[in-house]
Amino acid sequence: MSTTESNKTVVKDFIDGLFTKGDLGVVDTYLAEDFINHDPPFGVSADREGMRDAAKMMRAAFPDWHSDLHELIAEGDLVVERFTAGGTQRGQVMGVPPDGKAVSLPGINIWRLRDGLIVERWGRLDDLGLLRQLGVVPA
Repeated sequence: MSTTESNKTVVKDFIDGLFTKGDLGVVDTYLAEDFINHDPPFGVSADREGMRDAAKMMRAAFPDWHSDLHELIAEGDLVVERFTAGGTQRGQVMGVPPDGKAVSLPGINIWRLRDGLIVERWGRLDDLGLLRQLGVVPA
């Protein structure tokens, strides 16, 4: 398997493990110690623990949270992921009590890998769309 294909597998397995299966241990398996998240979501820290915290937060509010992969493109040490994540709100999130509604969160991530580990992330999530679905921001 080429390095490019291997990098795609690492990213896919990380996302599937953390956000679809809720396995917080994959942070230690797939993220380098010096991992930097250039665009940390939802106010979490920019390190490995921030990624773990983001997953915990989403899983607590949306126990069925999952990420559906639409595109996975790689070149060199970069992997680009286009996805839609979503789930049914069963717990409080961002001060919003649970209402049982399904939400979706489309986004794009760029991951950089080194020696088989993820070392950087840049991403754009539809945070505003999520806030509108939660009723925090008017539609």
